[in-house]
Amino acid sequence: MMAIEHEIDLLFIDGKGMPMGRVWSIKYGSISTIRKNQLEFIFDPRSVEWVKNIIKEKIDNQTALLFSLEGEDDRQQRMIKSALNALEDYKRKISSTEGQVISEVAASLRGWEGAASKRYFDLIVEFLPDKYKYEKRSKHPATDMFNALLNYGYGMLYGKVEGALIKAGIDPYVGIFHRDDYNRPVLVYDVIEKYRVWVDYVVIRLCQEDAFTEECFSIKGQSCWLEGLGKRILIQSVNDYMAEIVSMNGLERSRATHIDLYAHQLAKYFGKK
Repeated sequence: MMAIEHEIDLLFIDGKGMPMGRVWSIKYGSISTIRKNQLEFIFDPRSVEWVKNIIKEKIDNQTALLFSLEGEDDRQQRMIKSALNALEDYKRKISSTEGQVISEVAASLRGWEGAASKRYFDLIVEFLPDKYKYEKRSKHPATDMFNALLNYGYGMLYGKVEGALIKAGIDPYVGIFHRDDYNRPVLVYDVIEKYRVWVDYVVIRLCQEDAFTEECFSIKGQSCWLEGLGKRILIQSVNDYMAEIVSMNGLERSRATHIDLYAHQLAKYFGKK
């Protein structure tokens, strides 16, 4: 009751770090007009630009992270340069995609987004210690240690984004870009694209520092799972990173607070004409 009174979100999560349930007030964060505006926005031409900007911001974040990687030799430097050029090309293609409603362009945008992410992760593996290298991005379940860490970190981020949307009065189950799946918070999958790079950065740095021992993981068949000690290390690291004060849009706030602020801005944006 004290947590509800003080708007402290309590999450129940599964072994992958994904939210399975939450304790929250019976009230939405605001009036129902926001959710009505949210539904209308799906069929508004502005939704196309919103989605394009979300994807381009994701690619900008990926580009910034790749810039931070330090190539040890000419080969790695050339790989970085080639990947950066490819990401810029995908951004141009996204910018030039035109449509009146998101359903007309969603397939093309998903294709460019997926191609950009593949190029991004194909390069990151080159900068990881051998024990953390992976063949490809694997999700449910992960097939290696790096992807197990990434999936769990994304699960934490899903919970934070979903909570921010609920507090802002937005329905997280009404998506704009990602397909509506039964009982899935698809708007979370849209908004989280802005922030995935935060988890990427934390996981990459932890791997480069070799912060995990063998007991942090378990192998079950072809899948790799994060265990108790590994979860504690990752959770602490992600929470510390989310608590850091950074400047965004002229405001000095923690990264976690910036997510809350964006959710409130999005609620207002839905209502604009």
